[in-house]
Amino acid sequence: QVQLVESGGGLVQPGGSLTLSCVASERLSGIYTMAWYRQAPKKQRELVAAIAPGGSTNYADSVKGRFTISRDNAKNTVYLQMNSLTPEDTAVYYCNVDIRFRQYWGQGTQVTVSS
Repeated sequence: QVQLVESGGGLVQPGGSLTLSCVASERLSGIYTMAWYRQAPKKQRELVAAIAPGGSTNYADSVKGRFTISRDNAKNTVYLQMNSLTPEDTAVYYCNVDIRFRQYWGQGTQVTVSS
């Protein structure tokens, strides 16, 4: 069974930075597209960033220029570097992979941006 485990969330002040990590149970990031989603309370889950096997990336407009998705295939890990954080970035962040039309999700890590 594919398992994804996120870590790195926490409380940060506006303008601060955090790096999230997603460790996969097996080699995935070089084979399938990996993505970060987030969901704020009572809001729709939204795609934040994705990285394809070939390395191409895409980002939600709201995070372009501030967030960077990257990978370390040797460690089966995908990262999300978040800079210039704002309160609007507060959400539970989830790691995601689509394998043959089946979605796999991590348990999520809470990011709270507040003074």
